[in-house]
Amino acid sequence: MYEKVSQIIDEKVKPILATHHGSIELVSVENNCVEVKLLGACSGCPSAKATLEDTVLGSIQEELPSIQEVILVTEISEDLMAMARNILSHHKE
Repeated sequence: MYEKVSQIIDEKVKPILATHHGSIELVSVENNCVEVKLLGACSGCPSAKATLEDTVLGSIQEELPSIQEVILVTEISEDLMAMARNILSHHKE
């Protein structure tokens, strides 16, 4: 199932998100639930919920109707943490 969801995301979802300077990463597929991370401009976008429901879930359910939910995994990337540490260290000086 993971491979099929990954293929759908690569072929259908990523090209759509790329038009908005964003991308998506598949995290897991378990119990008819897909977990993803939004990347680039899509990460933190106010329209993320609509993107998940309409674009991601809709595209997956066209081929895999058993998938019931797409969950956004939000975690801070190491790049963002490094940038924050750098900014904060400059304020201490």
